[in-house]
Amino acid sequence: MKIAIFTDTYYPDINGVARTLKHFTSYLEKQNISYKVFAPNSDSTEYISSNIRRFKSWSFFLYPECRLALPNMFQLKAELEAFSPDIIHVATPFNMGLCGIYLAKKLAIPLVASYHTDFDHYLQFYELQLLSHILWKYMKWFHKPCKKIFVPSHETLTQLTLHGFANLEIWPHGVDCELFHPYYGNEAIRKQHGVSRKYVLTFVGRLAPEKDIKTLMAVANALPAEINEQVQWLIVGDGPLKAEMEAQSPANMTFTGYLTGEALAEIYSASDLFVFPSPTETFGNVVIEALASGTPAITANSGGVKNIIKHGVTGFLCETGNAVEFTDAIIKLISNDCLRKKFGSEGRNYALTQNWDTIFDHLLWQYQSVLEGTNFQKFA
Repeated sequence: MKIAIFTDTYYPDINGVARTLKHFTSYLEKQNISYKVFAPNSDSTEYISSNIRRFKSWSFFLYPECRLALPNMFQLKAELEAFSPDIIHVATPFNMGLCGIYLAKKLAIPLVASYHTDFDHYLQFYELQLLSHILWKYMKWFHKPCKKIFVPSHETLTQLTLHGFANLEIWPHGVDCELFHPYYGNEAIRKQHGVSRKYVLTFVGRLAPEKDIKTLMAVANALPAEINEQVQWLIVGDGPLKAEMEAQSPANMTFTGYLTGEALAEIYSASDLFVFPSPTETFGNVVIEALASGTPAITANSGGVKNIIKHGVTGFLCETGNAVEFTDAIIKLISNDCLRKKFGSEGRNYALTQNWDTIFDHLLWQYQSVLEGTNFQKFA
């Protein structure tokens, strides 16, 4: 099988789509499966591969971490024909995704897609709700030619079904439990980040409205003095709200910027709680990474995250935007070491069952079902 992937973001970009696709292409390399990624160029020269075809691009003004490429279609068509893929997978609904759909039709190549981002939910955080109808109309048009549309959670599948999408399949995300684990030297990590207080509370993600940073800051500023004196916040990430957050932040909040790999894994491991109020996640990669690290998560009861967290077992699910619920959940777990450690252990055990290779094996079976016109049992 030869696979062509069209995406508007790819490693070393720091977002869930790019990281998931990098896991997938690493798996394909291990399996000696031929693939080619067509993606915008990157400011970084960290990762260069003959399997990646980059195109000149510009930052998207609403979401600078995503780039819009404008490839020469004649050249792109020639390169795709030379590669001669059996299947095309489009991962994003922007320019490169549109190129993938056009060429799949033009060259009669079977087409599948994956749905990673809840753009409709984003609109309310940018006061653009009036565009919701137009957005859904476009998204349905974009995905209509696809033989299968892979979604990361049951919650997303339900949402798209209600909007009239067809050919939906669950493609959950996994976690690297060899990288993300609870066994790093936490004292050295705490010293590295200047943590002197007893408990570490961590947030990881883009510092942007759709992550409900407003609720995060409300919680950080609402903790009772006796709890606050024992807590150090580590905010991992960057984005348009960073300067505003720093201006509003309490004295016990530290901003690390973006972290990846072992540096990120160490932060999770050294954390006592992971606090994540974002209601817009189709899955929640950072949540399962926290669980793999033995760190209980307190999250919004919304989106794909609610399919990861087992309330009262691996963490707490709180009403979206309800700072009081988040604050109460933090106090409950900070005040009960035994319960917190039990949650952490249960979270680690759950993460160990979410193996990337098994998940990608099933994705290849789904590809094969498209090529052969047969149906395979859905991934549960």
